[in-house]
Amino acid sequence: MILQEMKDTNKFNQQLFSMSLEELNNTKDLIADIIKSKVKSVMKVGMKVNIVQKTKKTSGVIKKIMQSKCLVTIGSGTTYRVPMSMLEVANA
Repeated sequence: MILQEMKDTNKFNQQLFSMSLEELNNTKDLIADIIKSKVKSVMKVGMKVNIVQKTKKTSGVIKKIMQSKCLVTIGSGTTYRVPMSMLEVANA
């Protein structure tokens, strides 16, 4: 099973390398859209999340979900407008 997945991954990588720049950009946009829709389907109001920055993670709770951002309240009571791409579900 794992060997088959590795072969499929290698085939996929070869296909990526054979694509033109325009095709790669279209693929990148498609992947970004898929990620955004999956993140949106997982995030719920009241859910504990981590705001991921380059050097640290800050815990918070989602208060409102907007089109591409969420209002997240951190421990000190401050609320921030955070892009969904910077959020990850906190471990229970």
